[in-house]
Formats: sequence, structure tokens, C-alpha cells
Amino acid sequence: MPHLTSTKASTSSTDLRTGLGIPGLAHPLVAPAEWGELARPGRPLHWVVLDVADGAGARPDPHCLEAAGRLRNAGVRVLGRLNASSAAGDVLGDAQHYVDWYQVDGFLLDRCPADGDALPAVRRTVSALRSRRDDAHIVLGHGTHPHPGYAETAEQLVTFRGAWSDYRWSQAAEWTADHPPERFCHLVHGVPRPHLEEALRIARWQGAATIWFTDRVGSGHHRDEGVDPWTTMPGYWDEIVSRIGTGVSE
Repeated sequence: MPHLTSTKASTSSTDLRTGLGIPGLAHPLVAPAEWGELARPGRPLHWVVLDVADGAGARPDPHCLEAAGRLRNAGVRVLGRLNASSAAGDVLGDAQHYVDWYQVDGFLLDRCPADGDALPAVRRTVSALRSRRDDAHIVLGHGTHPHPGYAETAEQLVTFRGAWSDYRWSQAAEWTADHPPERFCHLVHGVPRPHLEEALRIARWQGAATIWFTDRVGSGHHRDEGVDPWTTMPGYWDEIVSRIGTGVSE
């Protein structure tokens, strides 16, 4: 299979074990059980994205306040979802609302450009975000391998976001071998239960420590592009928690 297999540090040698990054469940009012499950002790979560209303919304949402508070009390990092394609002022205003209302630990900059020409503007945005929140954990949601310069801009890059049919034949960009696995995230929908172990192996081979695999099927990468596969838990939630939590994927 055409996977990049380098000699870089793998999940077995990095301090950060493979864990889950939750890209955006449905609103807590719609999915209270799912949000409650994420707050249970011992879940192998690296972060959970809070998307109130395609961003922080116009005012504090009591259901989201409760959900975010439970996660943070459980020691789970909560990220606010920002739309990188919005005007810079709107992005920073949304970020301030996330900090003021929900005390988020950082941000997922969704729809982040991947080309080198946009790198200076993204760097300015990230710098401004860091001024809104000390020690902000920033994830750039490219969804593909970006220009290598982005790797020094944020804590993590989403270098794959899409369907299992594409992921199983994907390759990591060679420059990623210069960085540890905790810098990269893979978000994959439509992963059948029998292929879960194969998907975990691909993430390990490609050097991505943060993952989200689901059997839910979507027609788009974002909520306004069709059915969103990220809003519900995978049917094999217990199995993936067990595999990652016990180090089976190591």
C-alpha cells in the first residue's frame, strides 16, 4: 500500500499517545448523551471542538456552557471552531466570544488555506488568536497536506479530512517526517468497522497522533456542503475507545 514509511518517531516513542480529536458534535441540546459520554473519566481525548452556531453564536448558550464546563472539569481541552474564510475581524471577534463565554483552551481554524501564498495572513491570524488566549492550542484545519511552513505556525495541522475510500490509499507528504506525530490530525468518515484496525495502522504509519474515525458517511467536508458525518458518534465508539485507551494501536 502506498503509505509513507519513514524512520521518524512513531506513536510508541512520542510522549503523546494516540488520541481522539472530536471535530464538532451536534449541539448539546440535540446530542446530550454524546456530550455526556465525552466527559466520562478516562476517555482518550486530545480535544473536543465546540461549534455553537457555526461559530460562537450571538450570545452565551446555556447548554454549551454546561457541556464545555463539564469537559474542562474532566481535564479535556475544548477548542472553539472558527471559520478561516470569514473576514479577519469576524474571526477574532468570534474567538473573543469563545474565550469570554466558554473559556476555551484554543481554536480549530477550519477551512484554513493550504498554499504558501496565504501563509503570512494565517500567521497574523494565529498571532492575534494567541493574544486572546494565553497558551492557546491552535489546530489548522487544512484537510490536506499544506505548505510545510504551516507546521511552525500552530500546535497541530489537520492533514487529512475526508472519506475512507480516499484515506486508505493516501500518502503523507515527505516533509511531515521532520515533525513528531503529535503535530498532525486525521479526520476520516465512512470507515467500516472491519477496517478500523487498518485505519489505525495508516494513521500510525503516516505519523498522526490525533485521529477521528467514524462509520458515519457524509457528502461534504463542512456543514454547509451536505450531510455532516461529524455530528454524531461512530457506531463503534466503545471499540475505538478501547483500542486507543489500551494502547492496541501502539
